[in-house]
Amino acid sequence: MFNFTPLLGAQSTSPASQSLLEFEGGVKVLIDLGWDTVFDVAQLESLEKHVPTLSVILLTHATSAHIAAFAHCCKHIPLFTQIPVYATTPVISLGRTLLQDIYSSTPLASSIIPSASLSEASYSYATLSSHANLKILLQPPTSEEISQYFALINPLKYSQPHQPLPSPFSPPLNGLTITAYNAGHTLGGTIWHIQHGMESVVYAVDWNQVRENVLTGAAWLGTSSTGGAEVIEQLRKPTALICSTKGVEQTASAGGRIKRDELLLDMIRTTITRGGTVLIPTDSSARVLELAYVLDHAWQREASSSDQSVLNTARLYLASMNAGATMRYASSMIEWMDENVVREFEAEAAKSGNNNKQHRRMDSKQMRRDQDNSRPTGRDSTPGDMFEFRYMKLLERKSQVEKILSRKTPKVILASDTSLTWGFSRDALQRLAADPANLVILTERSGCANDSIPEDEQELGKILWKWYTEKKDGVAIETSSGGQTVEQAYTDNRFLRFVDPSRQPLEGKELIMYQQYLATKRQLQTTLQSGSDAMLENAADAIDETSSTSSSSEESDPEHQGKALNMSAALAQARNKLSGNKEVTGVNVLLRQPGLYDYDVRGKKGRDAIFPYVTKRRRLDDFGELIRPEDYLRAEERDDVDGQDMRDTNGEKQPGLGQKRKWEDTSLPSTHGRRPSIGSKKRRKYGEPDQRLINGTREQNGVDNVESGSSDESDPEIEELSIGPGKIIYKDSSIQTNLRIAYVDFAGLHDQRSLSMLIPLIQPRKLVLVGGSKSETSWLAEECRQKLRTRPSSNDEGTMNDIFTPVNGETVSASMDTNAWTVKLSDALVRRLRWQDVKGLGVVTLMGRLGVSRPVELPEADALRRKRQRIVKDEEDASKLEDLQAMTRPVLELPPTLDVIPASMQAATRSVAQPLHVGDLRLADLRRILQSTGHSAEFRGEGTLLIDDIIAVRKSTTGQIEVESGGIRLSDLMARDKEESFQAVRRRIYEGLAIILGG
Repeated sequence: MFNFTPLLGAQSTSPASQSLLEFEGGVKVLIDLGWDTVFDVAQLESLEKHVPTLSVILLTHATSAHIAAFAHCCKHIPLFTQIPVYATTPVISLGRTLLQDIYSSTPLASSIIPSASLSEASYSYATLSSHANLKILLQPPTSEEISQYFALINPLKYSQPHQPLPSPFSPPLNGLTITAYNAGHTLGGTIWHIQHGMESVVYAVDWNQVRENVLTGAAWLGTSSTGGAEVIEQLRKPTALICSTKGVEQTASAGGRIKRDELLLDMIRTTITRGGTVLIPTDSSARVLELAYVLDHAWQREASSSDQSVLNTARLYLASMNAGATMRYASSMIEWMDENVVREFEAEAAKSGNNNKQHRRMDSKQMRRDQDNSRPTGRDSTPGDMFEFRYMKLLERKSQVEKILSRKTPKVILASDTSLTWGFSRDALQRLAADPANLVILTERSGCANDSIPEDEQELGKILWKWYTEKKDGVAIETSSGGQTVEQAYTDNRFLRFVDPSRQPLEGKELIMYQQYLATKRQLQTTLQSGSDAMLENAADAIDETSSTSSSSEESDPEHQGKALNMSAALAQARNKLSGNKEVTGVNVLLRQPGLYDYDVRGKKGRDAIFPYVTKRRRLDDFGELIRPEDYLRAEERDDVDGQDMRDTNGEKQPGLGQKRKWEDTSLPSTHGRRPSIGSKKRRKYGEPDQRLINGTREQNGVDNVESGSSDESDPEIEELSIGPGKIIYKDSSIQTNLRIAYVDFAGLHDQRSLSMLIPLIQPRKLVLVGGSKSETSWLAEECRQKLRTRPSSNDEGTMNDIFTPVNGETVSASMDTNAWTVKLSDALVRRLRWQDVKGLGVVTLMGRLGVSRPVELPEADALRRKRQRIVKDEEDASKLEDLQAMTRPVLELPPTLDVIPASMQAATRSVAQPLHVGDLRLADLRRILQSTGHSAEFRGEGTLLIDDIIAVRKSTTGQIEVESGGIRLSDLMARDKEESFQAVRRRIYEGLAIILGG
């Protein structure tokens, strides 16, 4: 059994992706935790309902569309952190920096508490006059909490099967195996192969088959060493393929990657020549690596050339809160990148090692001379790793970005984020919109705008994309160096609406209402987490019969759907626990309810008739009794703050969610159980990153003090970020735009050609299309129906049996269509079986005659027989009893028996039986075998192997192998006996297959 339910991203303009896969036995796998830029908690309601029944969580990409809701779920959804999460190492590292960037850049990431939740949890909500416009924010996770959440993720490597561990509330996984393969869209991006029983599911959302500068292509066709002409065996012919449909309506640009890079640089050169600034919105963790690599290497090439370069007259910047940390992580994961990047890194490392003394430290006069020539340099002209850029400066503070934008010199700015709803790209657009010499280059398609929403209320990225596609205000047509036509759309005095959110602290009734909401949530979480440390130890040890019975019934539930409790039911259950009802707890009420010493045991049986006694349990492991290492620390090793030991051994506990703190305790507890030091009594400013993050990135990002200014200066225009509860306030402004808009495809996603070519080669039995708009999904479904030759359903002519296009929340059954029968083999037939080995599997074919087995009577017990004999008194009663026993005698139904075919029927069946070939021969394997035996073999064209220049071997899409041989000249025949080549090829092909003769 296999059911698939898209929670987000199916036939929708939203890029967020969340998918639920359910297998037999109640095993549920959640793939991706995407969130769009609205950060609406209502989008996570369906996910929250499935959390108590989830077994495993898988993450595919380190982008906001696949991982943005991970920290929110860990902080605000009970039981979520107990679910095992698996991802590749780059996804873990880059996803951590992405979420830290999001929560540091915008207060919207904290998410607004829904009005329905406030009205249900707080009785004072209706008394507020402005409750309709009140938008209270949840507490956002800190940078330390985000790091702690990502530390819980289990890292995986490509092409290594792994059997994950289930969650504590999950049924057994029964051999569930997950394998990660390269997706090519982002660094560490994953195509998941999930094997469970007979179900083989391939989850491929947002992949790229084209090889890029930093990233290799998807692993569908393997590497160059494996031939690359066929889909690899592990991903071929799955029972279900889940594929995204983004980009299916666009075709690949002519010239590929090289022409794309040249087009981007030509647009930058023309803008710099006009004296303008180029703004390139991009993400802060994934696709930014490709753009940064291309631009920095372009500046390097033109700096080393003798001709006067246009690019060197402009500065290159990367603006992101965690740009330094992202680049450091990328530098440590070179092995996940393209082979050319690895070779370049090794060459740079060797060059840096040879010239270490010469390039260790630059002379101050030389640095000043380079600055006068407008050729910026970092702290070293030959960096030790690939992503310590020579010409690109990293900006991690809002004050740095504003100082750079205030200068009237040409520059190129890579800024986060692509949607222009948060990050430095939004601030840069406000400053650059009025100048017609400036240019905004969109690198991704932002999707179609929603016509039901006014244009000024939509995302800025979608508005700019709509203006570019419409081109109402005219187009500037230019010719690139490669002869391509470059179009840039004008924005002639159009207005852009900027809605800037800001955070303000709660006061008065708003604060009281928020505290009531927190108290209610805390009580709900305590109820749901029944195994928490807050429960009494003696109550946990003394388990009565009622609780044991209920737990056994839950374990026997094959579906294990869990309990979906609403708030009122959870609170009622909590009151029942606290009441200590005697009928519910039995004799254990003497232990659970304080002050009670009497219990009526009259008429009781078993455990209820005995006074309860609880044996203290000692926690042991394989090495003996568990100890606490913190009890044996030296004084200098203890964690202390302001000279006070902050360990938990003193009995003091940090206040929980919704609990009151002491009057002098004004700081919030950190994730490590200790209060942060006050230090200089300065609170962090909104729009500024955490100082602990700056300490690790600021000294290494290559930004000189002249450009960045004083790092300790406070900006009076920036509002302080409130530590406690807060609400969100919006400020509207409109800006007149005159800049130009251009588009270069740097999304790194599959296009129409890749999908049309690879899906027929994969040959899935079931195809599920998600991750795209409604038009894209419909087009690809119709295209696949024609190429896969699917049959229409009998009940609906407009739908297909093998292709599914579900919407959000719709469950489709994509199980493998198999029928299994049980037969019994006779001993004579078993002795005639001849097993053959095919790739480690034993294969046999047999022919026999199927017969019905006679039912077997079950023997009666001796005690029952003697009892019946005592009841019988005369022969008449005995005869009646025998008739009754004959009618009610239990019998055992046996499966049908397959026996040897009689000699009289063998002649008739021999003419019907045909030889059967079992196995799948790959042309790459055949080529390697023939080359090892002295034959010349090379690929010519698609799917054609030429052997000895006279024999062509082809393999069709259905798996059929065709061998053709051309004419032989007399000279060739005298020089070499090529007549044996055909027989040798034929023999090698048959050796790779198991030939099983019928009969």
